[in-house]
Amino acid sequence: MSSSSSSAQPELPSGISRCCLTGFRWSGTPTGTALPAGSIPGTTNAVYKTGTNPRVAILIIHDIFGWTFPNVRLLADHYAAEANATVFVPDFFGGFVCPPELVLAERWAEIDIARFMKENAREVREPEIFAFAKALKSAEGGGFEKVGAVGYCYGGWAIFRLAAAEHEEGSGYSEGNGKKLVDAVTTGHPTFVTREDIEKVSKNVPVQVLAPEFDPRYTEELKTHTFVTPQKLGVPFEYSHFPGVHHGCFIRGDERKEGEREAMVRGKNAAVAWMKQWLHGN
Repeated sequence: MSSSSSSAQPELPSGISRCCLTGFRWSGTPTGTALPAGSIPGTTNAVYKTGTNPRVAILIIHDIFGWTFPNVRLLADHYAAEANATVFVPDFFGGFVCPPELVLAERWAEIDIARFMKENAREVREPEIFAFAKALKSAEGGGFEKVGAVGYCYGGWAIFRLAAAEHEEGSGYSEGNGKKLVDAVTTGHPTFVTREDIEKVSKNVPVQVLAPEFDPRYTEELKTHTFVTPQKLGVPFEYSHFPGVHHGCFIRGDERKEGEREAMVRGKNAAVAWMKQWLHGN
């Protein structure tokens, strides 16, 4: 793959700087390629693609910052290089871009949240998220043997749904024959997750959770349910608690917030190790 993008990369919004990624291999412009909608057969999404492994893929489901946010693309570049995978960041908001400078400043009154919630409700986006994962394993979409999925904030509920046992062929949740949408998942500070989502994960899909200490969207009750339930189900599972940091830390990496940049790097390293373990067996 070319080391330069075929389209202009977005500028960083005010309130965040390249130095937020100090300690990462790359700084500056993401190195992958932004592809137009429908470029991956079986999908309808524009997508950022990076990496060249023909056997292993990672699907990133972005948060409210969207697929163009520089940090999510830089993280994708890291996953591609460090987990040896081809990484895809599709646009799952149908072209809607929430102004990142408003999100970073928490100026919620200036954001059309009602429109965002209506257009990106779970029942609206779930079919295309499932379709993209299926496409990656299809011969037309790439024929990847192993597919991992990583989801931040908004993408968190989708991670659990991708890992659901219902996707496996067989009789009942406990009798899947290994025909999975994805082979391993990681979520950081998930949002819109339900107890049912957690209870229906497949025992054949390893689950990793990265949880900041302070997170009103991922409550203590849900954290406890997440910690207990997969282990009861026999799901390969890892839960990492990040003390002192807040919701959004793994994607913002804001050096002005104590411990957040370090949490972003540690979270990235944990996700890379998880994907290497379950997608490559090392």
